[in-house]
Amino acid sequence: MDPGLDSTFAIDILDHQNTALMVVSDQLIIRYLNPAAEHLYGISENQGAGLGLSEIFRNPEQSLGDVANTLATGHSYTQRQHEVTLRDGTRLMVDLTICLIQRTTDLLVEAQPLDRVLRINQDDRLIATERTTASLVRGLAHEVKNPLGGIRGAAQLLQRELHDNEQLEYTNIIIREADRLAGLVDQLLGPTREPRITRLNVHHLVEHVLLVISTELDAPGYRGQPIEFVRDYDPSLPELEGDEDQLIQALLNLVANACQALRNVETPSITVRTRAQRQFTIAGERHRLLCQIDVIDNGPGISPEIIDRIFFPMISGRADGTGLGLAITQAIIRRHHGMIEFESQPGNTIFSVLLPINFNQEAGTAMNDTAPGD
Repeated sequence: MDPGLDSTFAIDILDHQNTALMVVSDQLIIRYLNPAAEHLYGISENQGAGLGLSEIFRNPEQSLGDVANTLATGHSYTQRQHEVTLRDGTRLMVDLTICLIQRTTDLLVEAQPLDRVLRINQDDRLIATERTTASLVRGLAHEVKNPLGGIRGAAQLLQRELHDNEQLEYTNIIIREADRLAGLVDQLLGPTREPRITRLNVHHLVEHVLLVISTELDAPGYRGQPIEFVRDYDPSLPELEGDEDQLIQALLNLVANACQALRNVETPSITVRTRAQRQFTIAGERHRLLCQIDVIDNGPGISPEIIDRIFFPMISGRADGTGLGLAITQAIIRRHHGMIEFESQPGNTIFSVLLPINFNQEAGTAMNDTAPGD
């Protein structure tokens, strides 16, 4: 069976690959881009089909190497750690493979971005560390809650025997502090119930979060410059499946953290951006379609001292912070089979939440079927 490039069978296979694949003619005219290539090169298939490579690459001969030799000899080649320069000047470091498609004069150009390989390795390490930390925290929390219950109970029994108001105040302090510590332990444990899955409009969620945050900023006692909220939404995003209350809590934590980071910024701004991501790998499972929510602030950035531990419980960049917001947010997103990424530099900090559109969607091709990638 020879399906050929133009068959639905072949196109379907290429569409579901997680490396950037592009088919070009012997005249170096683009015939096809898979979703991963659309994302990498910043151009859709409808826009790219029929264009010459010079419309995408600043210097196609340098970016794609010895294409003429492959056309003449039929020999494929691979270039490791090869720099590709796009038309807008963006430079990408990729592993590049070019080969001739059998019984045609078309070339298949495969690009594996090295930064994505590094990201996946980093994500795997982060997930393993998070699971270990979560297990330790759960064990510690249960060990703490048991004696706290005993302390509270003993204080209540003692309270019944006392009649002096000053002494009763001491037992009240013990009970209040035991309750406060128990609440702190509950926060460390994160959400305790399984998500209640419904169909959700992501933009309704974001608007609710921004309304809550704006109300808090307008309340008496807020100190700081008025924050500009910028919305950059993708209206084509479909509804996603998730727990409304938990996702609102996760997004509230991210936006609230961004607000806190802007306290001393002269012209504070927060942008909330939504985009679709296709063929994306999370924890070894490849998802066909995800919703990406970016929370971007122009604050001073994350301190280098905590950047590797930012999602760990009790780690905070503020003196008055509990260090639980991001840990809870990550726990919620993980329960939705998603992930959080971030990048930070002074004036531009981005936290990205990636959520599968379908909560119970079966993963795509296993990771060991193809090279790592998105």
